[in-house]
Amino acid sequence: MADFGLQGFPPPPPGVARMDHYRSVLDRLPEAFTTVWISDHLQFGDRPVREGWTLLTYLAGAFPRFRYGHLVLAQSYRNPALLAKMAATLQHLSEGRFILGLGAGWHEEEYRSYGYPYPSGGTRVAQLAEAIELIRAMWTDSPASYRGVHYQIESAYCEPRPDPPIPILVGTNGPKALAVTARLADQWNWDGPWEVYRAPYERLRAECDAIGRPFEEITLTAGLTISMPNDVTAFEPTYEHSFYPGQVFQVLGPSPADVIREIDRLVDVGVQHFQVYCEDLQTLDRFIEQVAPSVGGVRSPPPRIKEKHRDG
Repeated sequence: MADFGLQGFPPPPPGVARMDHYRSVLDRLPEAFTTVWISDHLQFGDRPVREGWTLLTYLAGAFPRFRYGHLVLAQSYRNPALLAKMAATLQHLSEGRFILGLGAGWHEEEYRSYGYPYPSGGTRVAQLAEAIELIRAMWTDSPASYRGVHYQIESAYCEPRPDPPIPILVGTNGPKALAVTARLADQWNWDGPWEVYRAPYERLRAECDAIGRPFEEITLTAGLTISMPNDVTAFEPTYEHSFYPGQVFQVLGPSPADVIREIDRLVDVGVQHFQVYCEDLQTLDRFIEQVAPSVGGVRSPPPRIKEKHRDG
């Protein structure tokens, strides 16, 4: 069985205050929705963009029913030792409801505008791997020391350490980053449907086989963009989000049956959790009423990591 998470919020109706909108959206979610996911971006031109860590922390305090994570934090934006401390603090304050979602970072405009170096993709992936190793060291050793090519700490304390341990989700589809995922991640995220998900899925499985790690140890998650217009002729199977110029997203729809069929294909290969983005409130309501009961049901949250990670 699978369960669901809300990935971002549909636009608020005219005249509705944003905080009231957050409450309206989250209050309508059934028990099959167990998580809420926020992006980590700093700017898209002059459009309003809320900083992801701050927003997630607010939501975790205001709406304690859900577990929370980012899809995904750009590892470059925060010193990994400080991020380990931030995550441990949030895990305590939220009573164990945090998932640390990490990626290598990709939006060059943000890096340049905010004064971050923007190294090659290979370097950013290497930094991601070191960041995860350093963070795990901070969470398990007291004090912790780590010496990598990109990041170092010496006798660093992260007290109180997170309890329960925080799952680390990696969101990626590149070959080098999938190798990092196979070695270090507890959960993996990429966008569906299966025709898009299949290639990185098979690469991740191969990377796990290569290092002798059971593929089933990694909780598989999939991000879904949903469109179910009343007029099915208005359905577009792909779209380019105004916040992500040049990136084309695959859209599931136009009918509930079409969405259910695609989700079932992913469930069949082991996907356990779906982060759902709906283009508007009407679509979200249709998903809640006509899709979620048919494919989700309620299950236990994804398994937590062991006290000591195999590569920790």
